[in-house]
Amino acid sequence: MAVVTRAEAFLVDVAVEQARTDAVQAFLSQETVFVEVSTGGSGLGYSYTIGTGGSSVVALLRDHLLPRLVGCDSRLVEPIWRDLFAITRATTVGAITSLALAAVDTALWDLKRRRAGEPLWRVAGGFRSTTPKAAVCT
Repeated sequence: MAVVTRAEAFLVDVAVEQARTDAVQAFLSQETVFVEVSTGGSGLGYSYTIGTGGSSVVALLRDHLLPRLVGCDSRLVEPIWRDLFAITRATTVGAITSLALAAVDTALWDLKRRRAGEPLWRVAGGFRSTTPKAAVCT
């Protein structure tokens, strides 16, 4: 079965061992957004923010993106991504939309690779290097 029957999003705050900082901010947690897509089997995807915005990503997922997934053929990862990208035209240049789309995309790819019983690189048509690690740098 490949039809999406359920799609959920949830947020988990992951505490960092020590405060992280950059030139603009400091943060004490990583807000990790998870998406689970089910068809009988399930796929799990995620994205994260550095302390703010996670609830906004989850709201976009729950209010607009995930309801649209139910009934879709989960094997059609790229067309689903294009559809979701198209319905978020007003916000596609922003981080919140990008993070939401990434979580859905990785959940669908995870579902596809689990169904196939293969590693992601093979299912996605990727390339696995055969170069020995010792030969990479001299």
